[in-house]
Amino acid sequence: MNFAIFSSTLLLTLLLSVGLFFFIRASTKDRTQEIKLVSEQGEDSLMEQVQGYLQQRSYRVAKVDAEPNQVIFEGFVRPSVFLAIFLTFLASVGILCLALVWSLLFPSLGNVLFWLVLLSPAAGVFYWKKAARSEQVSLKVEQTKEKPQMQSSITVTAHRDELIELQRSLQLKASE
Repeated sequence: MNFAIFSSTLLLTLLLSVGLFFFIRASTKDRTQEIKLVSEQGEDSLMEQVQGYLQQRSYRVAKVDAEPNQVIFEGFVRPSVFLAIFLTFLASVGILCLALVWSLLFPSLGNVLFWLVLLSPAAGVFYWKKAARSEQVSLKVEQTKEKPQMQSSITVTAHRDELIELQRSLQLKASE
């Protein structure tokens, strides 16, 4: 094989490695969003229902502001064992591919480059340490004025996955 094939393969492998690096880094990214949900229930009933749901999911009340009618819940989010193992696997495959290309380009290094695969558990450890964190859910309940059939609305600020599960579990509709 000629040098042009090897160098282009190395370039593509390096680009894929950069993408893998950013994918692993993005696995711990904060995905907090704010959404306004409407319900046919009254303010008190809706607040009790959401509070019960959050306490069932191991959140506790951290702060209550009576003036803006806002409650802040706090809970600890555990990292996913599956995702830690998956990221470790992806890192090992990526490092293995990079070591293979380097060993073809630099045959004098021999099989020493394949020992770099032992660094792949660092990806799982990185995810495990960064993903384990305390998260907050902010609730603000108010009466709706624009839609008479809907009695109250709630503005929730939380992790994207938590918002989806809350909306699904309590059958709340997103406000337009």
